[in-house]
Amino acid sequence: MSEKPAPNHRIPYRPYASATILLLTGLFFLIGGLRLLQLGGSPYYAVSSLPLLASAVMLFRRRPSGYLLYAVFLAGTAIWAWVEAGPAFWPLFARLGAPLFLAAGMALPWLWRRFGARRLAVGTVLVLLLGAMTWTVTMRLPNPDDGSVPPVAQAASDWATYGGDLGASRFSTLGQIDGANVGRLERAWVYRTGDLPGRNDAQTAWTFETTPLQVGNRLFLCTAHTQVHAIDATTGRRLWMYDPKVSYGWSPLKACRGVAYYATADNQAGSGECRQRIFSPVVDGGLQALDAVSGRPCSGFGEGGRVDLKKGLGRVRPGYYFTTSAPLVVGDKVIVGANVMDGAEVGEPSGVIRAFDAVSGKLAWAWDLGAGDRAAINGADPQAGDYARGTPNSWAPLTADAQNNLLFVPLGNPTPDFFGGGRKPVMEQFGSALVALDTRTGQLRWRFQTIHHDLWDQDLPAQPSLVDFPMGSVTVPALVQPTKRGELFVLDRLTGKPLTRVEERPAPGGAVPGDFTAPTQPYSVGMPSLVGPRLTEASAWGMTPIDQLVCRIKYRQLRYEGPLTPPSLQGTISYPGSAGVVSWGGVTIDRQRGILIVNTSHTPFKTTLIPRAKANAMGLSRAPNSTGAGQASRGSPETKSGAEAGLPQVGTPYAAQAVPFLSPLFVPCIQPPWGRISAIDLKTRKILWQHPFGTSSDTGPLGMKVGLPLPIGVFNTGGSVALSSGIFFIAAAQDRYLRAYESATGRELWRSRLPAGGQATPMTYYSPASKRQYVVVAAGGHAGMGTQVGDYVIAYRLP
Repeated sequence: MSEKPAPNHRIPYRPYASATILLLTGLFFLIGGLRLLQLGGSPYYAVSSLPLLASAVMLFRRRPSGYLLYAVFLAGTAIWAWVEAGPAFWPLFARLGAPLFLAAGMALPWLWRRFGARRLAVGTVLVLLLGAMTWTVTMRLPNPDDGSVPPVAQAASDWATYGGDLGASRFSTLGQIDGANVGRLERAWVYRTGDLPGRNDAQTAWTFETTPLQVGNRLFLCTAHTQVHAIDATTGRRLWMYDPKVSYGWSPLKACRGVAYYATADNQAGSGECRQRIFSPVVDGGLQALDAVSGRPCSGFGEGGRVDLKKGLGRVRPGYYFTTSAPLVVGDKVIVGANVMDGAEVGEPSGVIRAFDAVSGKLAWAWDLGAGDRAAINGADPQAGDYARGTPNSWAPLTADAQNNLLFVPLGNPTPDFFGGGRKPVMEQFGSALVALDTRTGQLRWRFQTIHHDLWDQDLPAQPSLVDFPMGSVTVPALVQPTKRGELFVLDRLTGKPLTRVEERPAPGGAVPGDFTAPTQPYSVGMPSLVGPRLTEASAWGMTPIDQLVCRIKYRQLRYEGPLTPPSLQGTISYPGSAGVVSWGGVTIDRQRGILIVNTSHTPFKTTLIPRAKANAMGLSRAPNSTGAGQASRGSPETKSGAEAGLPQVGTPYAAQAVPFLSPLFVPCIQPPWGRISAIDLKTRKILWQHPFGTSSDTGPLGMKVGLPLPIGVFNTGGSVALSSGIFFIAAAQDRYLRAYESATGRELWRSRLPAGGQATPMTYYSPASKRQYVVVAAGGHAGMGTQVGDYVIAYRLP
């Protein structure tokens, strides 16, 4: 009798591709995991490398036990992921997504042989169809609609001030568009400005962030190169365009977020030359006055219709001083701050705040905080170098309470940003503070500092919003100041005293030689924090376990002792980073419902100080010149080259690098969402709702736009506008959509795809000619954020 053949315990095909992947992954886990253990991190990677390597060896030998070993690895990973991250989707995805995908790939040959190619293909198609249907139902919410166009809720009023009113509520009493009919919105018109990036614009410097003003049947807006356009509000037809035709030169940022409107007291109706006028920044550091009807310069304002804002500043290098935010008209004065270069050198141009007569352009007053007893200079024509250099500036929009003659100025930190040794006492008092000035004289009324001895570029990025704040059975005239730190400070706007509890908490110490840190920092514990929990190794994130391991190693290598850990030579994780949690879009106040609406971004930065000798060897020995040498252009956390990379900080012992803390796939080393939108009940001072804001439609690893609309929450900049009907509109996010939400619940009601990035704040108005309410947004993109650049202004209305 012949012997039976021995059973074949070998896999009937060659799984060498899977084995190779497992081998490389196991080796990476072993080497990286041991390094992480050495730094005091999680033992998971080193331990899990063992079943991965064993599985690879068995698969190379075509042994079925290779699959069993991988199953052991998968089960252990699932248990570890659940224990460390809990049931949250994105943390589990980072830990389990790639291993499960690999498991599916390893199983395909077995499925193919077991069921055949045809059945497998049909099953795959059915699963994909089911997934697509589920996604559609989840992402597209029904919009009940009775087919009618309701009347305007309240009497229409002009949107004649940036922010909707002097108090920057971004709230409209209009309510023709509501939750029931918003799904029927359609494009009314599309306007093209024709202003696009030129050859002198740095790669990441160009943005289109304007919010139009509306007066009567006209819209007024500015572009990145500070052209001013007037548009028919009903048809979108161009009425006039003014180009200042100045030398744009090099600048770290080209942006114009808005213009200001003024009507002379003798003829509010506006007949006659320049009795209605538009004030606009000029890209080279000027303030322009134009006739609102014709677009011609107002010859009686300044010199030929223009005031030179560099007058009195002394030496100003190209790109060091420019205005990005809209001027503010209060009474018969037009008031401006300015943007001053970040991180370049000690003694940059002054951050002086100035008011000019709205008719003549003559200086009314100047508030120069570095001038001691001469802080408020009234009416004197400044001479070169009159204003103290290096003082904190205000690049954000300003806010006013005209009834109480108060101007609210959010200040930045003294330059340069990441080293504070040698700052004068007055700089320490006013850096990153909110100040109230008298609109008539420029005299200081009060000061509130939001951060002490700022070493993190945590300047105040947004205008405060005025609100009648509920305090028991009464309301108090207040303001809400959002910050880059994600803190919301609520202050009595007459006195500057906090209305909600502010607590001084111990702060990390250990600044570099020659500098120091403040022992405590203020926290607004009476209002919800928008920054989220403190970072841990477990919150380090990656698209795959491999880049997550790299992020964990980086986390352990860098210095991080919580918020406001000082910059260091080894590198510090700064979270919030210098891009900020809240940016210039600020907050929106639904005055009718007492709800504060705010969109936020969440990207940590890596901040490193570089000794001067090493900085000189790196080419960081001089301040930027007219070609931009010496400093990289500012960008967003998604810019591969980093934001604010290579800041020379001339005149200090250290240069600095402040770049986003990213994984090797160029996604933030922090678990999503990276962008949120939230609503806070001002009466209870609690979060009503909070959702991820934006999808991955136009972003992806390695800068690729993969087109998958995952609700991951993305970086965003810009603001929102709320209507009396209980909905609000916002674009802002990296995915190119204008969205409508329900204010009370955060439910997304409608979205419209934009032809370019919508990094701007929308506005709304009513046209008597068409008897329709319109919503308008600029869609021109933000080169630093990597969004599509364009020159579109788009209006929507009900059919």
